[in-house]
Amino acid sequence: MIKKVLVANRGEIAVRIMRSCSECDIKTVAVFSDADQAAFHVRIADQAYHIGPAPSSESYLNGDKVIEVAKIAGADAIHPGYGFLAENAEFAQKVIDAGLKWIGPPPSSIALMGDKLEARKAVQTSDVPVVPGFEKAIDNIDSIRGQITDIGYPILIKAAAGGGGKGMRIVNGEDELESAMRGASSEAKNAFGDDRVYIEKYIPNPRHIEIQIMADSHGDCVYLGERECSIQRRHQKVIEEAPSPLVNEEMRKKMGEAAVKVAIACGYVNAGTVEFLADNDRNFYFLEMNTRLQVEHPVTELITGLDLVKEQINVANGGHLSFSQDSIDIRGHAIECRIYAEDPNNNFMPSTGTLKSYRNPHGPGVRVDCGVTEGSSIPIYYDPLIAKLCTWGRDRDEAIARMKRALSEYRICGVSTTIGFHEIVMDHEAFRKGDLTTHFIEDHLIEQDYLLTGEDAILEAAAVAACFYDFLDNKRISTSNCRPDKLSKWKAAGRTAGLRGASEDME
Repeated sequence: MIKKVLVANRGEIAVRIMRSCSECDIKTVAVFSDADQAAFHVRIADQAYHIGPAPSSESYLNGDKVIEVAKIAGADAIHPGYGFLAENAEFAQKVIDAGLKWIGPPPSSIALMGDKLEARKAVQTSDVPVVPGFEKAIDNIDSIRGQITDIGYPILIKAAAGGGGKGMRIVNGEDELESAMRGASSEAKNAFGDDRVYIEKYIPNPRHIEIQIMADSHGDCVYLGERECSIQRRHQKVIEEAPSPLVNEEMRKKMGEAAVKVAIACGYVNAGTVEFLADNDRNFYFLEMNTRLQVEHPVTELITGLDLVKEQINVANGGHLSFSQDSIDIRGHAIECRIYAEDPNNNFMPSTGTLKSYRNPHGPGVRVDCGVTEGSSIPIYYDPLIAKLCTWGRDRDEAIARMKRALSEYRICGVSTTIGFHEIVMDHEAFRKGDLTTHFIEDHLIEQDYLLTGEDAILEAAAVAACFYDFLDNKRISTSNCRPDKLSKWKAAGRTAGLRGASEDME
């Protein structure tokens, strides 16, 4: 049985895994780079080991070093979280060969689903619908022009070994084909060390819907409902929800059964996600399989009551699934907003710095998965995700209302964040109607100004004034210990507003 887990990751996902381990009475081991010596995940682990310089290629991606540390620390298993080494089949095999348990799918499944062309072939043998396209990598444009005409423009060029939008180009006509092929191939080579690309029919205005599955080593595989992940920027998800506003019971059953077929086709064990593109007529097509725990897994946990990390550990221990398909009961609605240290008014460019003030929202139906505290730094070396803010409600309207309230309670000072972006989305008519596509941001928010205006701006000014007043008086800023009846109206308003968005350095 697993008694000690090394978490080969950082930030909020490392913290989230460690918390479930703690509840299972399992000790945890953190690894950290030079940039993360004071990180929150390092502080809450039972043991922590320095693993290298700040660049991930010299630290978190150093698989041999991770395994060496696991042995030194006496860990029984390694959990990779997501990103970094999570979908590296070679690393997974090395973990197993080192006599450690791998809390994830078999290396063979990772390798098969990691190659998009091989994944398409495997899925098609299971009668799962796929987007029309080519089954081989394209190395000669002239030889396939006629076949592309048969598919019909627009088409999508995709990296065979990639994901995350890298090595991807939309081609609207034959005159764009050659330059798009060169660009996609070059980007794929730089991102994945593999320049192979293939072609699919481009589906305009699709919805991105995924199915969470969990499988054990005894032949049981269960789907846990769907997640709507259509709101994206640069092919990266920013808001997710479960269940999808589009999906009805019939579609959920069809998609779920299709996802299970995909898992069986690649001999899958542990947690995984099968992603589909769908249209408003409820037709859906296999996109890819992510062989790991997803960033957005909390919304599935909120509507099912399950802890997916605990299930992963149970399966890695050789146990049976603790639930059956018939026992899965979807309750209410959940939404996740990814809170990034990014500037929405500057093309969502990362905003690095120190969190001079940080306070999570609380209250009914609110869950925050974060890997930071006040004083934490947002380094340039890693993904600038600060936290995942999730809300649950009895229905979608209540989940949205709670999200709006939670966003308004967030207090972050020191870096720019995407909180203002999320507030605008929650209020947008198309979002509230559930009218979603992967082009939601381009269609509705491309010229949006996320800077504060009107009453919010006045409150922010009051917050800064109150902060400066306290600085001059050499007092500690506090909202919990002040009595509004003893304060001026400006100062009371400032403390009510807090420090959200006020990034001025009072020192």
